[in-house]
Parts: sequence; structure tokens; C-alpha cells
Amino acid sequence: MSEESPVPIRVVLADDHDILRQGLKLLLGLQQDVQVVGQARTGQEALDLVCRCAPDVVVMDISMPGLDGLQACRRIRSEHPATQVLMLTMHESEEYFLQALRVGAAGYLVKKAAPTELYLAISTVAQGGAFLYPGLAKALIRAYLAHPTGITAVPPALQEAMKPSCLEEELHGLTPREVEVLMLVAEGLKNQDIADRLVLSIKTVQAHRANVMEKLGIRNLAHLVRFAIRHGLIAQDAS
Repeated sequence: MSEESPVPIRVVLADDHDILRQGLKLLLGLQQDVQVVGQARTGQEALDLVCRCAPDVVVMDISMPGLDGLQACRRIRSEHPATQVLMLTMHESEEYFLQALRVGAAGYLVKKAAPTELYLAISTVAQGGAFLYPGLAKALIRAYLAHPTGITAVPPALQEAMKPSCLEEELHGLTPREVEVLMLVAEGLKNQDIADRLVLSIKTVQAHRANVMEKLGIRNLAHLVRFAIRHGLIAQDAS
């Protein structure tokens, strides 16, 4: 008897550029576990589709006519909490990033990202996780450090993980060098940048990074940032 196929992730695409939407639909159509169930040109159309189709994820642009992506996200999360919102936008500014998190977006990705990142982001938020574009991770870190007891710009998936816990127990087994790499990756540095700063080869940095993620059970960058924030491993003057 053959195994049953997994239930696909139901996705609505919301962007006012028709060519981009069609391209995304074709791209996601290559994934067996993703099904595009609707397309919208405005935030209002996206909201209507969520009402009719009950998707798992809405992949939504910020800049759309009428009801924009941020306004639509707020309403979707308020009226249909089972549907997650992933912002896919050209905006890389911290202001838009934090606004998206405040209105309930579970993920934020810029349009220049690789196709594999889009699929990973959709899969992550569909499972209740949070996906943060690596280049903007520092913005969340700074916002948390500025308001450690009452930050609102944090996805729900990150809030529980930010509660205090025993750092010594969690870091047990990491070498001092691996802790350094953990901190620098969480700050958004690329492997080559870390290699230059620590005067290491890029292969050594990659090995340290893989060891850290394996030892801590961290699956992606969002989880790594969550861990670093929770334990205060990022200095307040990090920039």
C-alpha cells in the first residue's frame, strides 16, 4: 500500500503586479506540498480570498492599492487567526519590517531573496514558526534590547521562546569559538564576514555554524536569532 500524499500548504498570493504573481505561482507549482488556491491584486481582494478559501499562508506585498498589505495583514490576523501572513516585499527598511511584525506577520522576506528561501519561509510560517530575512535580523534584536519586557514588534512564534531560561545548561557542549560564531550569525553576518572578523577560513566558519545548529537543535536563522535574543548574547551596541 502506497503512503498517502501529505496535505499541501494552501497559499494565497497577493501582489498588484500580475507578472510577479504568475511567476510566483509557477515557481511554487514546482513544490508538491504547496498549492496556490487564489491570487489577489489588492489587500481587500486578499481578505476576501481568505474568507472564501481559508488558506494556510498569504504571501503578501506591502505596497498595494486601496487596503495595503499591512492593513490587510492586521485584519487577516484578527479575523482569521489560523491563516499566517508572509510579507514578500521590495522594502528592506527596518521601519516596514517592524511594522509588519507589529500587525502580526509571521515572516518577512525581500523580493531579491532566492526561490529556496521563499519555499522555506512558507513552510516555516505554515508550521507556526517565524521566518525573518537574515539581513533584517538586527532590527528585531535592537527593538528587543530597547524594550526587553514589553516589545510589541515580535511575531507570536517568537514570544514564548524569549522567556528566561538557564543559559549554562543550553550552551553546554559549545566551545568558546562556537559561541562567538553563534553571536555573529545571529547579528546577521555572512559566513565570509565572520571568517574575516575571526581570522578563520570560510570552511571553518561553516563547520562551526553547522556544529552550533546541530548541538542546539536550531533549524534555521529565525530560530538562531530567537535563541540569541532569549539569552542576551547580543550586545546592546550591536549594529
